[in-house]
Amino acid sequence: MGRTMYPDRSLVKHSENETIARAKAGDNAAFAELYRRYCKRVFGVCFSLVRDVTITEDLVQESFLRAYRKLDTFREDSLFSTWLHRIAVNSALMYLRKRSSRATEISINEPTHDDGAEEMAELFGAQDSVLENLVDRVTLQRAIESLPPGYRAVVVLHDVEGYQHDEIAEILGCTIGNTKSQLHKARLKLRAMLKVERELEVTQKAA
Repeated sequence: MGRTMYPDRSLVKHSENETIARAKAGDNAAFAELYRRYCKRVFGVCFSLVRDVTITEDLVQESFLRAYRKLDTFREDSLFSTWLHRIAVNSALMYLRKRSSRATEISINEPTHDDGAEEMAELFGAQDSVLENLVDRVTLQRAIESLPPGYRAVVVLHDVEGYQHDEIAEILGCTIGNTKSQLHKARLKLRAMLKVERELEVTQKAA
């Protein structure tokens, strides 16, 4: 039997660079090709953050419009998908921050001053199996939606979309240590919210 043939990544990258170069030169068909290639993933990232189909559709259009206008600023030394997702996540975060009236809202770029933050980040930088097994998906999603935008972005990108911390740092424009620390804090906040919800559920059943 012959071997299964996989596309050469260097060829795929070369093909994408050619498409981007054509788009930068004003070829709208080339940009439409980039849209078709990445629109589903951009939709998924935005929807995971805002949980509203109509808003997500608007954010996708807004993100690609911004990408089109800023295309000449893209440099091929980074992945186009990462650059595009950074625009999309920033668009979603701006929407969430406008909607949010919480005084506790934080920015992903805020410095952290916790003692032992780096050590804790290493411990909590992987999948949180305790948190995953604590509640059902619906309850967990509702809790994630209650997080401040900065925390929500890191949880969604890492635990939902499966990005690694170096990718998240590039998308959000911060350090890897910062994303790990923020993920740890977000998970602690989630556990606290879920604990309260479970206690309330037990109380209601006992009444």
